[in-house]
Amino acid sequence: MAIASSTPQSSASPAPARGQSVNARILRLAWRSPEMKVASALFFALCLLTLLGPFIIDASATKISVADKFLPPVFMEGGRLPYFLGTDQLGRDLLLRSLVGLRNAFLIGVVSVVLMFVLGCAIGIFSGYRGGWTDVILMRITDVQMSIPVIILAITILGMSRPNPFTIVAVLVLSGWPIYARVARSVTLAERQKEYVRAARIIGASDLRIMVRHIAPSILPPIAFVAVLDVARMMIFEAIFGFIGIGIQPPTPTFGTIISGGTQYLLNAWWITIVPGCLLALSLGSLNLIGGVLEKSRNLVLQGAA
Repeated sequence: MAIASSTPQSSASPAPARGQSVNARILRLAWRSPEMKVASALFFALCLLTLLGPFIIDASATKISVADKFLPPVFMEGGRLPYFLGTDQLGRDLLLRSLVGLRNAFLIGVVSVVLMFVLGCAIGIFSGYRGGWTDVILMRITDVQMSIPVIILAITILGMSRPNPFTIVAVLVLSGWPIYARVARSVTLAERQKEYVRAARIIGASDLRIMVRHIAPSILPPIAFVAVLDVARMMIFEAIFGFIGIGIQPPTPTFGTIISGGTQYLLNAWWITIVPGCLLALSLGSLNLIGGVLEKSRNLVLQGAA
């Protein structure tokens, strides 16, 4: 009996180590890419700028100065300091408002992805591991949720009350968790029949321990790049909500409200729309590049392992 119990125990333990090893190899391979280094440097520079910008710039993102309205950026005729990238139709500092908008978009995007990752993976792992009617019911709920467009869901929920960051995050999580549930379920279905899971059952490991300790680490490689790209996708949705008027309400700056307010001044004050648009494009481009490199590295590592 002692020999029988010691053998499964040794075969049950490599699962987390294997998952951690694959994750580490993916990250090391991704970091060797020049695109990864450039995109990461750009993204962290933008994050640092959003954190320190309001403290460096001696101004308020909501301070109105009618005498300074429609000032162009400093590199254009008529521009002046401290308005490096000009002012909007109410004389508010456009650079500072764009940085605050980027901070709001990034926070909403990251929090939404973390919550939908946890919720979706928990449902997907439980559904795939239990199987049977539990799997059928949870996957039908997932299918129903995936069939509802995020804009329709946002208009329904956010249109009924005054939108705030919490309700916006709730809408994004409700619309996004099914993707993670599907991926987690497919990985769980493949992993639950492997030897290390069977060995864990033999030595008496609980279902919860098997799901968290042994199966969950295998979820990260196929889903990490999805999460990175989803941060960019959630930032886009946050900007869309603000643009159509169901996002964070003024006077709090968001990309959507800034761009929406500047569309009627495109001919004589194009910078009101272009500045936040370019900042948003740089952020999304860096995140998409990071996600793309992670996906490519994952495929190379898994092909090499196979």
